[in-house]
Amino acid sequence: MHDLTAIELARAVRNRELSPTEIADHYLARIDRHDTRLGAFITVIQESAREQARKAEKRVLQDAPENLPPLLGVPVPIKDLDPLTGVRHTYGSQAFTDNTADGDAAVVGQLRAAGAVFPGKTNTPEFGSPCYTENDVAPPARTPWDLTLSAGGSSGGAAAAVAGGLAPVAHGSDGGGSIRIPASACGIFGLKPTRGRISAAPFAPDLIGLATAGPLTRTVADAALLLDVMSVNLPGDYYTAPPLPEGETFLDHARRDPGRLRIARFRAPAVPGVDVHPDVIAAYESATRLLVQLGHDVEEIDPPFGPGLLDLFSTVWAVMALTLPVPAEREQHLRPINRWLRERARSLSAYDYARAAIGLQQRVRAALPRMLPYDAVLTPTLALPPVPVGHFDADPAEEFARMTAFTPFTSMFNITGQPSVSIPLYWTERELPIGVMLSGQMGGEPTLLSLSAQLEAARPWAGRTPQIWRE
Repeated sequence: MHDLTAIELARAVRNRELSPTEIADHYLARIDRHDTRLGAFITVIQESAREQARKAEKRVLQDAPENLPPLLGVPVPIKDLDPLTGVRHTYGSQAFTDNTADGDAAVVGQLRAAGAVFPGKTNTPEFGSPCYTENDVAPPARTPWDLTLSAGGSSGGAAAAVAGGLAPVAHGSDGGGSIRIPASACGIFGLKPTRGRISAAPFAPDLIGLATAGPLTRTVADAALLLDVMSVNLPGDYYTAPPLPEGETFLDHARRDPGRLRIARFRAPAVPGVDVHPDVIAAYESATRLLVQLGHDVEEIDPPFGPGLLDLFSTVWAVMALTLPVPAEREQHLRPINRWLRERARSLSAYDYARAAIGLQQRVRAALPRMLPYDAVLTPTLALPPVPVGHFDADPAEEFARMTAFTPFTSMFNITGQPSVSIPLYWTERELPIGVMLSGQMGGEPTLLSLSAQLEAARPWAGRTPQIWRE
């Protein structure tokens, strides 16, 4: 059953070939069997999931197939940074181990209305600040391709669940690469939507719009379906993305030929002194050749961002770590990296933050015109292949430096707000996945999805499965 895509599962439910309770029981059994090794979940809600599945089954029996919602009976775990009503909500932190959500995030409400079954909350590093998923409330999230290696982060639990066959698809979020990083490390497809495509309401602030929810999936079509479901704007949102034309869906675009596209590429990191691993370069060059073979025009460009980006971004990142209120008596339970970031944020003035936000916008205004002539931009996703669990263990300043050296590409497109995907087109000699990243025009998810689907058809990755998948 876990070989089926979300689209296939939903179709089987509508056709009464599989029942939602069968599907829920199957995935809950796999979580029970494998998650002690994978570290994909912080909280599993077995009885709640089964009750959701029973309600979905009643709908199947009562309603005509064409009236059923698009994800009815499909398990979709929620990353533990977003609240799910009545369920433990830790933010990946010991400071919130006893916290229970009293409402849904807007994106969770969209998934609920679409009929998704929630098996639990996936693993995330504390507050989503690090790019790897190791915390004090759950075991580390590991890539199922090698259980000694990290699944990445901050949506590491979501990616491990999908890559390990513990969920068909998963909800994630991305403020500096947190969907695309684990997608690369786990060999799956990850999509960061355009800024404003998915509301952060009602709990999370928009600030300068770095973070957004998005899907992690095995197939491009599943990601398109989830994006159709998750997309929502609500009153009070600072940012909104242009909607699709009336009658169109993202899934429609994932099924269309992209035509001949003009694609830029660069692989020099915006962070000075960062070396890109030879396996990553090989993946990038292989993707370039494939794009050319498919008839696209690929052109080398200079990196659109200069070396001053990191200082500005790190200032904003530190302030983001301070946005979640932590009771004073619980601060001692925070991990060193977040104590360090929050202390740094408290030392900053309002002018310091404004200067960083203004500086980022000025650089975006300079960078975007360089990319406007192109339908998409190709870069590596990460600078390194998957790294060992514990790779980032160090004092906070050194930990931040190691994270920066690992992820020098992804945050550029959080700063610009462009949609961006990591595509699992390459495996090393050790059978480790390495993603490549394609980023589109603002509002350009349709082009990214049709191009990604074309690449998927030309070089399918669904047949590659880690050993844990087959167990």
